[in-house]
Amino acid sequence: MNKFVICVNSKGCEASLEKWKLYPVLEEDEVSGFIRIIDETKEDYLYPKDYFLAVELPVVVAERLEKEYFAEIEDV
Repeated sequence: MNKFVICVNSKGCEASLEKWKLYPVLEEDEVSGFIRIIDETKEDYLYPKDYFLAVELPVVVAERLEKEYFAEIEDV
């Protein structure tokens, strides 16, 4: 996967998204104009792409974030 986005708009979704937080992208363009991420409820949902900006991270950083993020999800 190794694709991350940062939330720049959480209006109307404040309980599910934290503005300025990084989220891993599960699927992109599953539905035109939307991306699927795991949000603060620890479930995956579709959100408008314009709520996020793509972030390019070094591979080692992206791999570590992905590993830690999904380990945390599994512990819930």
